[in-house]
Amino acid sequence: MKTIQFREAIAEAMSEEMRRDESVYLMGEEVAEYNGAYKASKGMLDEFGPKRVIDTPIAELGFAGIAIGSTMSGNRPIVEYMTFNFSLVGIDQIINNAAKIRQMSGGQFPCPIVFRGPTGSAGQLGATHSQAFESWFANTPGLKVVIPSNPYDAKGLLKSAIRDNDPVIFMESEQMYGDKGEVPEGEYTIPLGVAEIKREGTDVTIVSFGKIIKEAYIAADELAKDGISCEIIDLRTVRPMDREAILKSVKKTNRLIVLEEAWPFGNVATEITYLVQSEAFDYLDAPIIKINTADTPAPYSPVLFEEWLPSSKDVIAAVKKVMYK
Repeated sequence: MKTIQFREAIAEAMSEEMRRDESVYLMGEEVAEYNGAYKASKGMLDEFGPKRVIDTPIAELGFAGIAIGSTMSGNRPIVEYMTFNFSLVGIDQIINNAAKIRQMSGGQFPCPIVFRGPTGSAGQLGATHSQAFESWFANTPGLKVVIPSNPYDAKGLLKSAIRDNDPVIFMESEQMYGDKGEVPEGEYTIPLGVAEIKREGTDVTIVSFGKIIKEAYIAADELAKDGISCEIIDLRTVRPMDREAILKSVKKTNRLIVLEEAWPFGNVATEITYLVQSEAFDYLDAPIIKINTADTPAPYSPVLFEEWLPSSKDVIAAVKKVMYK
């Protein structure tokens, strides 16, 4: 094993897949000459050249369409958005073309493409740069949605996403690119659609994904001091969702908290809540609690932002509530 940064895990995954398959290429704003806005493609232009690592204009709709069209001639593009907030400019191509090509062509044209970049908030970036759209994309048939929370998962999941024959939305975080973690020296992949129990527990299940799961770890450490054992599940892939992992855990702990960095209406936590109440209702000893951001655009003020974003304190309060303590 070696210890590398999240950004290095992303770069390794892309580089290894580009060496393995000449049909894989990377395009996006500043991915080439600048080595990526977050240095997640460092050194790739030097190795693969400007035909496979392509700087684009600030025109997300245009280069998303070019990349999607290229899949129909045998390519496997990786499209980097500087932030998924900018993907809204190209969302017509993602939703109306990438997600539907296979069905509308009667299976003649798969669409093996990865759209990747940072999601969610990253501090004081304002309301239009602090949004989490996982549930938007997961709501679309034809798209797979992946949100890793550490370097090991990021590399293994990205390699699987690049090899997948369907369009994959691969969402990272600006606040995780510097995170360090152990990654194997050799080849490995992680299958899409498989959650992982990050911590075993007996009293309450906490389901989360992406960078906000760190707040669950902090909360679990504090709750352990009070003798409360938390089981933490990292979804890793929102769609397809590992339903069995969630249900199995809830049937063991009998309590569920869902922690998600997203607005509270109609999100991933809502889907999980419906799943559990419909298929494991008799196992619940307390109502399910979902923890989300406030139902407003993200504030710029650091004081208001701290109140807007879910925290470990929110998780601790929710766990104690379902434990009736």
